[in-house]
Amino acid sequence: MTDILADMGPSFLGSRLRRLAERLQAGAMQVIEQAGLPLQPAHMVVLAALRTGPMTVGQLAEAAGISQPGVTRSVGQLKQLGIVAEEQGGSDQRTRLIALTPAGRDAARRAAADMWPRIGMAVEDILGEGTRHFMAELAAIERALDADSIAGRAARMVPQGLTLLEYDDTLAADFHDINAQWITAMFALEQTDREVLENPRARIIDGGGTILFVAAPGLGVVGTCALQQTGPGRFELTKMGVRESARGLKAGEFLLAAMIERARAMGAELLYLLTNRRCEAAVHLYEKLGFVHDAQIMADYGARYERCNVAMRYPL
Repeated sequence: MTDILADMGPSFLGSRLRRLAERLQAGAMQVIEQAGLPLQPAHMVVLAALRTGPMTVGQLAEAAGISQPGVTRSVGQLKQLGIVAEEQGGSDQRTRLIALTPAGRDAARRAAADMWPRIGMAVEDILGEGTRHFMAELAAIERALDADSIAGRAARMVPQGLTLLEYDDTLAADFHDINAQWITAMFALEQTDREVLENPRARIIDGGGTILFVAAPGLGVVGTCALQQTGPGRFELTKMGVRESARGLKAGEFLLAAMIERARAMGAELLYLLTNRRCEAAVHLYEKLGFVHDAQIMADYGARYERCNVAMRYPL
C-alpha cells in the first residue's frame, strides 16, 4: 500500500512526525501500564519538570516548550489523580504554584529509576549509532523554528518569481476569462458560473469572501481563485483556474497554498470545494495540499453544480 506521508516528503514532515510520535507514545504507554502507574505519556514532562520544585503553569509550559493549554489540561488530569496539587506562591496571593504531592514524588521517583531509562534505551536501540546525531538534528529543527516559522519561511519560497495580487475591479475580466476558459474546455458554463464570473464583487467580495490572483514575470495574471462565504465560518474554495500559458510554473499549487492560509486568516471553520473527477490534475493537487474527500460535503453542497461529483474538505 502506498505511504502517502512518506511519498510527500518534506511537505508532510509535521504529519509524519505526529504519526511517529503516536507510535512512540503508544509503546511508552504500555511501559507505564506495566509499572502500575495511572499516568499517560503526556503527563511525564510535567512530572519531570516538577521534580525541581513547584512551578506556575506558565513556567511549566516554558520549561516543556509546549502550549499552556496543553500543560493546563495535563495538570488538571494530574490533580484528579492526586499526583499534583496547587499551593500559594509566596507572598503573592494571586500566584498559584503546581507542586508534586507525596504520591506524585513517589511516581516521579519510580519513573526516573525505571521507566524513563528503559524507554530511553529502547529508543537508542532503534536509532543505534545515529542516536546522538538524530537528537542534534531535532534540536537544530527546534532552533530554526524558534527563529522563523514554517509559515514565515513558506511565504518567502515563491517559485519562479510568482506574485500574489488582491482583487480589484480592474482584474474582473481576468477572473472571468481564466475560469471561462477551463470550464468551457471541459464542461458547459452553468447559470451559477455566470452569476459569479460576471459579478465577482457582488457575489464574492461583498458577501464576505475574497479573490486572489497569481502573476508570473512576462506573462501577467495567469491564475485566480476565490473563497466564497456560504455561512458563518464556512467558505467554498471555488473558481480556481490557471491559464495554459503558465502550465509548469506551479502557479496553481502556489495559489492554492495561499488560499488555504487566507482561509485560516479569515477564521474559516469549514473550507470545502466541489469539482469533477475529470479534473484529474486539480483533484491530485487538492489531495497533495491536504484536502480529503468528504461524503457529507457532497450531500450538503454538491447539488450546487450539475457537473459536481467530487466534494472535498480541508481539515483546518
